[in-house]
Amino acid sequence: MYNKVVMDHFKNPRNVGVIENADGVGEVGNPLCGDMMTIYLKINGNRIDDIKFQTFGCGSAIAVSSMLTEIAKGKTIEEAKKITNKDVANALEGLPKNKLHCSNLGADALHMAIQNYEDRKAGITRAEPARKEEHEHSHGEQCYCPYCDVEISESATFCEACQRDITEEH
Repeated sequence: MYNKVVMDHFKNPRNVGVIENADGVGEVGNPLCGDMMTIYLKINGNRIDDIKFQTFGCGSAIAVSSMLTEIAKGKTIEEAKKITNKDVANALEGLPKNKLHCSNLGADALHMAIQNYEDRKAGITRAEPARKEEHEHSHGEQCYCPYCDVEISESATFCEACQRDITEEH
């Protein structure tokens, strides 16, 4: 299911940890799949001097976090802002289609950490946003069960594979 690059970053993740007194912090999560990701930045001269992550989730989420930190480390803020979910997925040499949402989380967490850094630098204090996880269809009319990742139709309210009601989460 996972290629060698993804497995390497899952089994040997790079840049795991917390940066105390980080210059920027970005946290994202998707309660439907259970992945939670926090990115910590240390900026020196408009360049990402250090980057760490804490991720709770599946192997893809951990691999995405690891690869993202490798890509972003040493980049200027402007260069890091241009890192996309596609860049991360490509660097990992692909992810299973039902795990592509993990690459979105990684890029989003990085961009949130950069925004947090820029806000702090400008003296802007933002209210903590209420969590709102939207259900998106980036893969046609198919969805995936939030419990077992089996492909289901968009209109499904029950997963035959794991025998769970998905009305609330779906």
